[in-house]
Amino acid sequence: MSKEDVIEVQGKVIEVLPYQSYRVELEKSGAQIIAYPSGKMRIKSIKIIEGDSVKVEISPYDLTKGRIVWRDKN
Repeated sequence: MSKEDVIEVQGKVIEVLPYQSYRVELEKSGAQIIAYPSGKMRIKSIKIIEGDSVKVEISPYDLTKGRIVWRDKN
């Protein structure tokens, strides 16, 4: 699987879970997925809190998990 095979969607963090996991509600479908921050976000210590708008990459093979790649500035 290459980087071009991912699905990018906007979402909103609705719950902070243990071990740097987040429950994200997708904007268009309203579905809820479990997401984790990308490596660069962990290295730069970018904090994500409830209510943040985020961009999530989802694999087409597992639509229930994703990777947070961008946190929008509110």
